[in-house]
Amino acid sequence: MTIRCISPIDGSVYAERETLSAQEARAAVARATAAQVGWAARPLSERVALVQAGVARVGEMNDEIVPEIAWQMGRPVRYGGEFGGFNERASYMAEIAESALAPIEVEDSGAFRRVIKRVPHGVVFVVAPWNYPYMTAINTVAPALIAGNTVMLKHASQTPLVGERMAAAFHAAGIPEDVFQNVFLDHTTTSELIAERSFGYVNFTGSVNGGKAMEAAASGTFTGLGLELGGKDPGYVMDDADLDAAVDTLIDGAMFNSGQCCCGIERIYVAESLFDRFVEKAVAIVSAYKLGNPLDPVTTLGPMAHVRFADEVRGQVADAVAAGAKAHIDQALFPQDGGAYLMPQILTNVTHDMRVMREESFGPVVGIMPVRDDAEAITLMNDSDFGLTASLWTKDPGRAEAIGDQIETGTVFLNRADYLDPGLCWTGCKDTGRGGGLSVIGYHNLTRPKSYHLKKA
Repeated sequence: MTIRCISPIDGSVYAERETLSAQEARAAVARATAAQVGWAARPLSERVALVQAGVARVGEMNDEIVPEIAWQMGRPVRYGGEFGGFNERASYMAEIAESALAPIEVEDSGAFRRVIKRVPHGVVFVVAPWNYPYMTAINTVAPALIAGNTVMLKHASQTPLVGERMAAAFHAAGIPEDVFQNVFLDHTTTSELIAERSFGYVNFTGSVNGGKAMEAAASGTFTGLGLELGGKDPGYVMDDADLDAAVDTLIDGAMFNSGQCCCGIERIYVAESLFDRFVEKAVAIVSAYKLGNPLDPVTTLGPMAHVRFADEVRGQVADAVAAGAKAHIDQALFPQDGGAYLMPQILTNVTHDMRVMREESFGPVVGIMPVRDDAEAITLMNDSDFGLTASLWTKDPGRAEAIGDQIETGTVFLNRADYLDPGLCWTGCKDTGRGGGLSVIGYHNLTRPKSYHLKKA
């Protein structure tokens, strides 16, 4: 099977790669399994240093990587790629590795030594998405390697060059080729490998249907799964919020990367007293965007990664308008709208009966609703199949935390949005999936506890 990356810039085939046969894939697993024992036996400090060196090598490639990302998934070059977040996450996980992986000493007396150690799963399989292809991959790759696992990375077909770049960088830094492998696999072979217990842990970031396929493949194997399957993240602007800061941050959270962010803002609830001014300011911001070729440094909004993604958002907007929603952004401001190039849109007069307020859009559109009070906002924020993040805006942290305790979500933000803090567990609930990445908990998910009850002679 041939994997093809169709560039959203012009519809051309940007890259092609052949997938491994089932026999070749099993051989790759065997090499990773054999290499894992020796890799885990290396001192932790050595594994940390090698991963950090690999990350630095990726940084050295950044001038080439930035236009590659634009060609593969459409993000404008003006934003400079992902190395800042890539490095921040890997560096934090390297910094906490010794403490996060330290044995838990229960007793060390003249009679007994009782201790719980963290040991690697073996081979960790990482299936990474295209929307933030470097940052999402490093979330698992770095701590998995540091913890003593070997890693097989399967990247999205939209961003096939990312895994190759990472593998080249890590191998050049001294990480053995069998310890970190970039692989191209079709869905059938992927499912077969998981069903055969090829991996000790599988981390998948992608669609709900993709997550279901992973669970189905792993059924009965007891393989650990980490699943991050998207969201419909809300923002709530309370009556005492800093209005300008709230508008700037929430609209950027809704529109940046053409709305293709796992924790992007997809619905906004605003206190009635601020609603009209919020919408007015939001429309002014979005109307000033420049939709166009992502290789042009003046472009602030590039195409979506694929025409079918843009068509899905167009359908959601059209359905909402037909049902009574008001579209605020003038199409005349975005004459280049077409194909993968999708103009941004702000909708009011929306309800939760509309797809645009219920289904993941993953595009540059956001619905905004007025709310009477906190109770109504909480009800609406929880009226979703997803639960990744929620962004609250108020000058009262106590009020925000009390509301946060009632929201069904993985992360609660106060006066910020759309940021992955590597010191906190990246997790979700409901159809967003299960498990947790980064932080100390990320290390716990990438290892298993092993108990030692040693009676001294």
